[in-house]
Amino acid sequence: MTPALKIQGLRKTYQNGFVALDGIDLEVAQGDFFALLGPNGAGKSTTIGIISSLVTKSGGKVIVHGVDIDIDYPGAKKFLGIVPQEFNFNVFEKVEDILTNQAGYYGIPYGVAKERTEHYLNRLGLADKRHESARNLSGGMKRRLMIARALIHAPKLLILDEPTAGVDIEMRRAMYEFLKEINAAGTTIILTTHYLEDAEALCRNIAIINHGKIVTNRSIRELLRDLNKEVFLLDCADTLPAEIAVNGFELKRLDDHCLEVVINKGQDLTAVFRTLGDKQISVVSMRNEANRLEQMFVNLLEQSA
Repeated sequence: MTPALKIQGLRKTYQNGFVALDGIDLEVAQGDFFALLGPNGAGKSTTIGIISSLVTKSGGKVIVHGVDIDIDYPGAKKFLGIVPQEFNFNVFEKVEDILTNQAGYYGIPYGVAKERTEHYLNRLGLADKRHESARNLSGGMKRRLMIARALIHAPKLLILDEPTAGVDIEMRRAMYEFLKEINAAGTTIILTTHYLEDAEALCRNIAIINHGKIVTNRSIRELLRDLNKEVFLLDCADTLPAEIAVNGFELKRLDDHCLEVVINKGQDLTAVFRTLGDKQISVVSMRNEANRLEQMFVNLLEQSA
């Protein structure tokens, strides 16, 4: 099957000599939910800028659903929906008009445009704002309007650059569900984000970029398996003893009912539960002290520095 996106030897050097991209290779399969992560200045936005024709590349190839952007960018653009970081619609235009006008740019008949506009206004909770000027929307609503606009021409590949920036927790969860829904329906999604929990909650595969180079490119499941150490917090129903130890494990009593446990790669947490059970202490919940992907992200950046 033709990849949704194929990047070969992509390079970008700015006039001041700064190398933003140093020959990256990347391939995203159709139907994937893919994360592109990296710190500020790593090359994420430059990559998206090249794909969306806003940045001129210095070398390499970008192929969208089999169409080389150098040969037929209008053809490639039909497959693409881009949600940039910055709001770039006419803030004085009505919400409904922003969507129907965008559809018109792609030659979509007015009747079809109206149907799709109605669908996305309802699905993204913007229906009651249809006649409002876009400038009156909250930041989260503007973000949802950007997503609706990117989807109005039914692209096969949706690229979102920091889509949950400035969005509250409740709205972020609703956005998660919507993105999962359209991905399950067949839309390939590429997500760039600083919120690593977004990538862990949504994505199946991940590439990490740093200093214009791909540091790693693999499934999130494989990436997390390589963690050498994880820290768990165990919430206990019973009062923990002042001193508690399990052979081979590093434990720390945080309060009367919370125990911190360090699990090294290859260790089995069952031994800790067994010891607690022997002491008549039941565990009611368990959680990671820190985001696992964040731990791996920091490790990889340190190794590539």
